[in-house]
Amino acid sequence: MYKSLLLSINALCASIAWTQSPPSAQSKLSVHWEELTAADFRDAIARAQGTCLLPFGILEKHGPHLPLGNDLLNVRYVALNAAQQEYAIVFPEYYFGQIFEAKHQPGTVAYSARLQHELLQETTDEMARNGCKRVIIVNGHGGNNSLLPYFAQSQLETPHDYVVYVLGIMRSAQGEPKHKTNPATDMHAGESETSVSLIARPDLAHLDRAPQESGADQARLAALPEGLYTGIWWYARFPNHYAGDGAAATRELGEFEARTWINGIVQAIRAVKADRESLRLQNEFYERSKHPLETPQ
Repeated sequence: MYKSLLLSINALCASIAWTQSPPSAQSKLSVHWEELTAADFRDAIARAQGTCLLPFGILEKHGPHLPLGNDLLNVRYVALNAAQQEYAIVFPEYYFGQIFEAKHQPGTVAYSARLQHELLQETTDEMARNGCKRVIIVNGHGGNNSLLPYFAQSQLETPHDYVVYVLGIMRSAQGEPKHKTNPATDMHAGESETSVSLIARPDLAHLDRAPQESGADQARLAALPEGLYTGIWWYARFPNHYAGDGAAATRELGEFEARTWINGIVQAIRAVKADRESLRLQNEFYERSKHPLETPQ
């Protein structure tokens, strides 16, 4: 009797479990573009409201103690964490940026200026064709600070049915732990960047190697007046492609700066999702640019 009753209860439980709705597919959606199935990608675009992140890194020397792909590793770490807090689709590894200033160092991959622009344009075009009508390029490399705003500006050359936003590196904020080194020269593989690497990829950060080379400013163009620019400026100051002192890095500073960067990306995603003006104004501009003499003066 008891055995029969137990079998009946088990059957009833199984029946209830079978008729219950499965967990929401959206709750399982990966933020990684490359991990989604084609069907899931459609759901992901809807959930993201057409918002996609393009973490933008590079392959270059990072002093004697950090990996060549450090910028890409760090920016993807913060982008992926931000997208999990405010859902967005994160494009796969992208390292096709501007790095001519490090061509003298082993492992640097420096694509031509023409290819950089064309590849980025085709990438954002393809993202948009797949539903990413709000593309946020999240920069992780200082050498792209001129390239990316110019790319965004160049979107006005011909009509696009999507908007490109560029988000810079944003690690500093009020309440940041005190730095051990001079912030003026803490620019590349130094205290701040290495601290973030201790959070993003601690297995690839070798602090014991940081003192093997100097990250001091050589100031070899100090005679030129302020405001006069030349492309060799970085090599003139930091020929070792190392600026600062990575040995001073700490997890405390890294946790603060990574969290600050993640929070900044989260806020950017939310702002972009709510933005209705950029595309409207972009379309208005395209129409008016066809007939400039008709533009009210």
